[in-house]
Amino acid sequence: MIKERVKQTIKKPLSRAFNYTFNKNIRLLNQMSPVLATKVLHRRVTREFPNLDNPTKFNDKLQWLKLYWNNPLVARSADKYEMYNYVREFGDPIVLNNLLAVYNNVDEIDWDLLPNKFALKCTHGCGYNIVTKDKSELDKNQVCKQLNEWMNEKFGKRSLEFHYDEIQPKIILEKYIENKAGLLPIDYKVYCFNGEPKLVLVCSEREKGLKLDFFDLEWNRLNIGYKKDESNNVVSKPSCFDDMVKHARLLSKPFPFVRVDFYDKDGVAILGELTFTPAANMANYYNDYGQHYLGSLLTLPDKV
Repeated sequence: MIKERVKQTIKKPLSRAFNYTFNKNIRLLNQMSPVLATKVLHRRVTREFPNLDNPTKFNDKLQWLKLYWNNPLVARSADKYEMYNYVREFGDPIVLNNLLAVYNNVDEIDWDLLPNKFALKCTHGCGYNIVTKDKSELDKNQVCKQLNEWMNEKFGKRSLEFHYDEIQPKIILEKYIENKAGLLPIDYKVYCFNGEPKLVLVCSEREKGLKLDFFDLEWNRLNIGYKKDESNNVVSKPSCFDDMVKHARLLSKPFPFVRVDFYDKDGVAILGELTFTPAANMANYYNDYGQHYLGSLLTLPDKV
């Protein structure tokens, strides 16, 4: 996952004690000054301080939005449960996956009633997912232990993504998504700026090593990432791409920036999530041109 790259970068190949101390100090600093804490963490991950006074790079503008644009719709639509209600209100529910159950805690889950294939997700962060195509292969006790740990974490404090801590933690059960070949479908992440889709990031080859390919809406390749991250295979435009763009336009209207993530299930677009702070606003998979190009697409609003 893209998120894992940033988590690994945040941790760095330093001693565990140093990482623990640094993370603890960042949280304490955030209580006094979210701006200063953001600058320090950003510097550690990207090796440069963000320009928050006159931001031009994409990461810097996203950090500015995080700090200075507080709209309650951000937390609501980033919530993996409330997102369903947000889509019903602002979009078209046809794009939603099947929501099978909602739990307030792990004890409410009846393991025997779970389908053989499923996705269990905590609603208040990223990467809090248990996805399986055969539940008999899972260790029930270990899964419950992991879910309990996630449910008691403040995800937003980990990399200063504040909106996640406004979400009431729940666990949702979703239908397992696979294509006719029985494989996980490719991710298509539509970048929307000021309510308008502009480009897509295609995430493929997860089984062999994640590949990242950027295209504009006419499916022309955008050289805003790094060649080493691109797929060596032909990346074809999905038949449901126009539907993805249509749904992304509807859902992105209230926001200066949001990335609307989809799966292609045999020609049917299925919404994955809405992402406001990709890679915690410290992405290392854009080249310098990409940082400035993406930044140029985003017009910052007034502070809220």
